[in-house]
Order: sequence, then C-alpha cells, then structure tokens
Amino acid sequence: MNTGIALLAFAYVLSQFFRAFLAVLSPFLATDIGATPEDLAFASGLWFLTFAAIQPPVGWALDTIGPRRTAAVLLLIGGGGGAAVFAMAIAPAHVAIAMALIGIGCAPVLMASYYIFALDHPPARFAFLAALMVGVGTLGNIVASYPTTIAAETVGWRASLWGLAAISCGTAIGIWFAVRDPVKEPTEQKGSFAEVLRIRALWFIFPLLLVSYAEVGALRGLWIGPYLTEVFHAEPRLIGQATLAMGIAMVIGPMAYSPLDRIFNTRKWVVFVGSAGILLSTIGMLLLIDTDVMWIIILMCAVGFFGSTYPALMAHGRSLLPRHLVGRGVTVLNLCSVGGVGIAQVLSGRIHSAYSKQELVALPYTMILLFFAVLVTIGLILYLFSTDTKP
Repeated sequence: MNTGIALLAFAYVLSQFFRAFLAVLSPFLATDIGATPEDLAFASGLWFLTFAAIQPPVGWALDTIGPRRTAAVLLLIGGGGGAAVFAMAIAPAHVAIAMALIGIGCAPVLMASYYIFALDHPPARFAFLAALMVGVGTLGNIVASYPTTIAAETVGWRASLWGLAAISCGTAIGIWFAVRDPVKEPTEQKGSFAEVLRIRALWFIFPLLLVSYAEVGALRGLWIGPYLTEVFHAEPRLIGQATLAMGIAMVIGPMAYSPLDRIFNTRKWVVFVGSAGILLSTIGMLLLIDTDVMWIIILMCAVGFFGSTYPALMAHGRSLLPRHLVGRGVTVLNLCSVGGVGIAQVLSGRIHSAYSKQELVALPYTMILLFFAVLVTIGLILYLFSTDTKP
C-alpha cells in the first residue's frame, strides 16, 4: 500500500468515525447544548444526506480532475471546517450544520480509492481491495466508541473536535501531495449518469444497497446510545463498550466477506446470505427488545458483522460497469447506500418521536427495528432477481 492509498485509508477512518461518534457523544451533547435524540437523528441524517447528494458531482470530478484534487479539497473544507463548526456549537442546529459540512468533506474519500482500484488493478482484485479499505476504515467505528467516551470525559468534547479538525486538515494536505491519479486510457465514449442508470442489471442491486447498510449505520451511529440508556439505563461507559464491540464486528465483517466470492464463485449469493443474517439478527432483537442487555449487544454486533456486505455489493455493481463509467458508476452505487442511511436515520428519528410518549419505554425502538426488518426484507426479495457475476 503506497503513501497515497494509506492516506485515503486514514481519511476513510475519519469518515467512519464522523458517521458514528454522535451515539457516544449523545449524553454530553444533551447536557451541554440540550440536544435530544431527535436532534441527533436529524444531524446524523444530514451527514448521510449531504454525503449522498454530493456523490454525482464527486463522480464527475473523479472522471474529470481525478481523485487527488477531489478528495483533498473537499476533505479540507468540509471535514476540517465542519469539525471546527462542531467544536463551537452552542445549539443543536449548529451540530446539524457541522454534520452536513463533514458529510460533504467525507464524500469523496472512499470513492477516490475505489476509482484508483478500478482503473489500476484487475477486476478480480476489486472485491478484496474494496473490503480491505472498508475493513481498515471501519477502525474509525472503534475509535468512535469507548476511546471517544474517554476523550470526552478527559479533555471535553469540544477539545476533541478541535483535534479532529486539525487531523482532517493535515490528512487533506497529505492527500494533495501523495495521491497519484490513474493514467486514463484514450476513449471516444463520454460517460453520463443517465448511461449508468440505463444498465438494467443494476436495478435489482440498487434496492439492497439502499437498505442493507441503513440499519447498521443507524444503530451504530445513532440509536445504540439512546436505546441502551432509555431501556436498560446504561451508563456512558457501557455504551462506549457496546459501540466498541459493534465497531470490532464491523471491522471483522468486510475481511470475512472479501474471499467468499472467489471461494464460492458467486457474488450474488454471498451478499444474499449475509443480508439474510441482518434480518435474522434484527428479528432476534425484536424478540428480546427489553429483556437482556448483553444479548441485545451481541445481536447488535451480529447486525454489524452481517451488515458488512457493502464491499461485496459494490464489487457486484462494479462488475457490471464499463471502464468509462467507473467514476460515475461507483458514486451512483455509493449514493444509494449512503442516501439510504440518511433517509432511514431521519425517518427513524420521526418514528422515535411518534412513539416516545407511550408508557412502554421500549416501544420506539421496537418500531424502529420493525421498520428496518421490513426494509431489509423488501431489499432481499428484489435482489433475488439480480444477475449473478463470477469473480
């Protein structure tokens, strides 16, 4: 792994951190600026929605000016600037603005590396490299758990955010100087997003991309903290330990998936079985919704592990893209995945708000998990009609 790819991997660690750390900071933000679970659901959803909304311009930029400038400029302005805004927040609205900026800053990081992998490496290696990048990047989920709790308790969450702003800016500058853009092959074809959407084989992949990471992102990035606090009266340290455990499962998951397409000579069925694991784990949580905190944490870890199908789904979609559509194609696929998380987080926040005034304290979380179970079921049914491709 060269220096440029290593810096993109570290930037993706930051991206994973930023999408997950609100769950751990929720007790501190509630005390200091009065942020409610619904406020944080909205702010977290904005991260994903702005991340998704900027994917088309990112795809155009990757194909036009290359991954080096695309990733460096957006991470510097959005990532560094957004973290600084967060550090100065005195109201929940400021957190929402900061998360929107950070979402823009993180948007090109993974796609820049995927673009380089797609053009500089054989297609058969894409799934492994994509999983490796996600596995390394998901270390951000671990840092966004117990270590963040310790940092917030020790130096305060504002000082922690100022440190993250400096790290984001430094990483962006490093990407500018270290990343090398792939050499383009001359082609008369000019790709467009409409051309990507005309590839019918992708139509049955899009729905599962929309929903497969939505539950993982929502639980790990948002609801694990309020759920354990309200239903089981968990202390911040237990929340940090639970998010750490789920984060570790999300690191192991992509690496476990990475060789399976070559072992079983199928992309489709690896994804289908893994996604079925998400559904079964969610049903288990619904059955044990307020009975045993340790079993709930174990099942959340199972959701994190089985829900690590993103690299395998991206490899499935990438295998259907011609070379001249790689930049736009992978960003459309990523838009589905991240956009699905953003929409799901906003909707799950509304579900929580609608049922939070009931006497049963676990009811909001029952309805949220039921919502995700229905989404995953629909995605799985539609994915059955997708075209399998061999690695």
